[in-house]
Amino acid sequence: MVNRRADFHAIVNHQSRTPYLVSAWQHLVGHEYGAEEFAKATIDFVNRWDWEWVKINPRAIYYAEAWGSRYDRNDYAGFVLPKKIGAAITEPDDVRGVKELDVRDNEYFAEALAAAALIRHGLEDRAVLQTVFSPLSVLLQIADLPLYPGDDYATATLRVEDLIFNQPGVAKLALANIARTLASYARALVRPESEGGAGLDGVFYALTGTVSEGYFDAQRYLEFSEPYDRIVIDAVHRANPDAVVLLHTCRAESHPNWFDVKGVDLLQWDQYQPGNPQVDADLTAVPVAGAPYDLFALDGDVEQVRRELAKTIALRTGKPFLLAPSCTVPTPAGDEALQALSDIRVG
Repeated sequence: MVNRRADFHAIVNHQSRTPYLVSAWQHLVGHEYGAEEFAKATIDFVNRWDWEWVKINPRAIYYAEAWGSRYDRNDYAGFVLPKKIGAAITEPDDVRGVKELDVRDNEYFAEALAAAALIRHGLEDRAVLQTVFSPLSVLLQIADLPLYPGDDYATATLRVEDLIFNQPGVAKLALANIARTLASYARALVRPESEGGAGLDGVFYALTGTVSEGYFDAQRYLEFSEPYDRIVIDAVHRANPDAVVLLHTCRAESHPNWFDVKGVDLLQWDQYQPGNPQVDADLTAVPVAGAPYDLFALDGDVEQVRRELAKTIALRTGKPFLLAPSCTVPTPAGDEALQALSDIRVG
């Protein structure tokens, strides 16, 4: 019997004879609230397409919910995020109210931990990673500020300058509180069940599009993101030396080379976006790559999906990696495109 979980870790450690493992993820709209509801939907999605490793894709706004933002869980308005009722940060002084949370007592983190444990039990033969946003992404989300240039969903009442740049000391205290919270959350995710954890194989660490197209340039990344990213990433490895960190940097000009550092085992970026390298870039971290995510839409070009997958596989010949769309596939996605991805598995 093929041990896909062991194969996943062998790929991470550059020791695999399996050239790649296949996966995809999606916003499971209509099933995102409630640990049991979400876990069942995730397990069903993975089993339907027989994905070989798992990226848990919870509702993207549960971090903002944890710090007090409110959303209408019953109204997604045709999008993959629920409609905002009210942001927890609406003026600069609100940033002072961003405190460290107890993830076991906070209902939103507790729900996510419970769902992760259920998914772990339901998919024991596969590596399972939980999505964890970066502290900077979380702070922006609490204020409903864009997570990347051109984020039309965000409807903030203030600017990034107001939130962060004009009050760096206040912002850094908030970022530190978020980072400590997320570090505690990450530890709970990757610790073995015997130690009270969810027993996951690692985290999918999402920088979102914070460094895309100069949104936060190199200097501001080093000041407002990197120190807090390090708190969370280090917490993962200290809690479980076998746990992995898959770092995703989204959108165009997303600088994957900045993140090819100690503690980052896997790297995902969109090789199809302007200013980004191809999947054969000379990096130490193992890449996660495949076909453009938007080709998985209902009207996507399935033959182009197949061509891009074949091209990616060819570029990684002799260098095992993880095969997946360049980002979250649309909701709904085209069954034929997902089947094409599933069918290209090894063996």
